[in-house]
Amino acid sequence: MIISRIAAFFSLIFLVLLAGAPVKAESVTAAIQRQYESLDSFQADFLQQLKNATTGRVEEREGSIAYLKPSLIRWETVTPEKELLVVGSDAVWNYVPAEKTAIKNPLATVLGSKTMIRFISGQARLDEDFIVEEQGSEAGLTKLALTPKEPEPSLVQAFVWVDPATNMLKSILLIDFYGNANRVGLDNLVLNPRLSSDLFTFTPPSGVTVQDNTVRQ
Repeated sequence: MIISRIAAFFSLIFLVLLAGAPVKAESVTAAIQRQYESLDSFQADFLQQLKNATTGRVEEREGSIAYLKPSLIRWETVTPEKELLVVGSDAVWNYVPAEKTAIKNPLATVLGSKTMIRFISGQARLDEDFIVEEQGSEAGLTKLALTPKEPEPSLVQAFVWVDPATNMLKSILLIDFYGNANRVGLDNLVLNPRLSSDLFTFTPPSGVTVQDNTVRQ
């Protein structure tokens, strides 16, 4: 599901951006932390590659990401089909135009996990949850390996590639217990753009079926 993919992606982004690290990677993560602390917003294009370990099939998704501190997110996929996820101030919307459906979920759907709350709010330290190792340079980017101290089925290993010129993430790779890989690469990254809060609101278009999971049955 798009929500689980995005939750994993953003938890890792903020996990790395907001944290300290063991000695080998300390200088890199310290520079990233300083960059994030000065960051109020960002936007970028993304290419997501989802590899199924059993079949070897790779699904590619392209679109754009926008983030506004402290926790507003807009993740918009444009190919192979349009899909929108908006993490607003009071709810999470997942909209699929082709299906004419929109699902409204509580913020806890994305922000309620331990990692998401801690890392997106800037309260986490990387060395509490991960063993971090610097693995040199690839294509001019600094590579870090992240090994969870307490692996979970959704994440047993991760790698990030950092642009040393900006101290921002360029690529993130998550690997789950089954060997499935979720890689997201960022391009055309813009730091601190002026983003309207309206970008992080959503009103279902006329004729769209709404499933509201924020209302108790």
